[in-house]
Amino acid sequence: MNKAWIYVFLTSFLELVWIYGFNVASTWWHWAILVPIIILDFLILSKACESLPTGTVYAIFAAAGTVGTALMDIYLFDEVFTIEKGFFIGLLVIGVIALNLTDDTNKKEVVK
Repeated sequence: MNKAWIYVFLTSFLELVWIYGFNVASTWWHWAILVPIIILDFLILSKACESLPTGTVYAIFAAAGTVGTALMDIYLFDEVFTIEKGFFIGLLVIGVIALNLTDDTNKKEVVK
């Protein structure tokens, strides 16, 4: 696996950590923990963008955050899962996969 994809995974995971933190933070020291996590997250995001197309990285980052937050709401915060919510989660996942498949930076063809 390419190192840049590890950065994408890490930044997506850290995004979910600080989003969860937003839901449970109630004292100043919770925020003292969250702020460095957010800063680290965006540093890792910028490292991923150095090697991969920014649009692809951000699409994965945003989709992972959206899907992860929706699932976190369902499983941790007692939100209701609906067919509509499931449909749009699936649509996001399909969109990100399609974007990655159509990314032409991995093609070796030389344009003359």
